[in-house]
Amino acid sequence: MNFFPVGQTHFLATSAFLFTLGVLTVVVRRNLIVILMGVELMLNAGNLAIVAFSRFSGHPAGHVYVLLIMTVAAAEVAVGLGILIALFRTRKTINADEATYLRW
Repeated sequence: MNFFPVGQTHFLATSAFLFTLGVLTVVVRRNLIVILMGVELMLNAGNLAIVAFSRFSGHPAGHVYVLLIMTVAAAEVAVGLGILIALFRTRKTINADEATYLRW
């Protein structure tokens, strides 16, 4: 018994909510780790939208694209955390305002 069918609109509304939450996190916060988490949240919201379109259109290519995007996102996180560790070792802070200076 399916009393409340979940349609494409529900997936896209959830995706839009998660993307908005990620944008607000990037705009409001100053901590670079939290900013990276917001960027990842936006990327996963886009992935959710791609999977929703793929599921309801019947083409499995969207699922393959999402797997590739997740692989690139994992590499991006590794590089981003490496940069943050280097920044913390030199500046002793991970504040976004401190990271804007070009001179180390």
